[in-house]
Amino acid sequence: MYSSKNPALADDPARIVPASGETEERTRDRVLYSVLEDGPVSAAELGERLGFTPAAVRRHLDALSKEGLVEVKLVANQRTGAGRPSRRYVLSHRGQAKMGNDYLDIATDALTELGRAAGPAAIEAFAARRFAAMERRYRPVVEGVDGLEDRAEALSEALSADGFVASTRKVGANSPTATMLSVQLCQGHCPIQDLAREFPVFCEMETQAFSRLLGVDVRRLSTLASGGHVCTTHIPVGRNQTPQRAEKRTRIKITKQERPR
Repeated sequence: MYSSKNPALADDPARIVPASGETEERTRDRVLYSVLEDGPVSAAELGERLGFTPAAVRRHLDALSKEGLVEVKLVANQRTGAGRPSRRYVLSHRGQAKMGNDYLDIATDALTELGRAAGPAAIEAFAARRFAAMERRYRPVVEGVDGLEDRAEALSEALSADGFVASTRKVGANSPTATMLSVQLCQGHCPIQDLAREFPVFCEMETQAFSRLLGVDVRRLSTLASGGHVCTTHIPVGRNQTPQRAEKRTRIKITKQERPR
């Protein structure tokens, strides 16, 4: 997710120091949005990001937990896998809904009726058209961008502009083989999460659109609709690299007359 060391964020004082006279509700909303952007995130990391004392950030997190807007996930150490899992905060399903899902109930009912009247293929065609339109809008953003990592970052920025709170992170940088290198594209918010839960074809069509935009096969590791704390798309950067050619070996054919006696 987004790094607290992002210079663009560091240049924005309003994101680091609470505004003077800021209401309790406004401050709590900032904590909630920061969990959305950075989750899974620890209380200490949130405090550092927002400029709050540990006691203050825990008070807001406790209040958000009581409202059912955030929840705790135990996350193992990603580097070693050893030690006790750490407590990390993510948005709950209710928290995701609070960030905006207008008209989803109506859309779900409409698609259900469409499926009854015309069959599952009609829903699939509808989802395909929706993401084809998204693909056309994003195509100019990624075209002409050299390097798969940079294209993934450009796609991430386009998704964030549309409210998906996206980010990228490199995985496998310390791997001995280049083919293990990958980028994970994460989306912290999904405006159609409830709809995609009822109709997984929307996630499938989005994944296919990402694959076409990036020009490489991608794989979904998790989705908000299926219970994940983010939608994560695995992008195999290593496959985009040209492997070194093996040393060419020449076989010498020995005729019967040249064979040593």
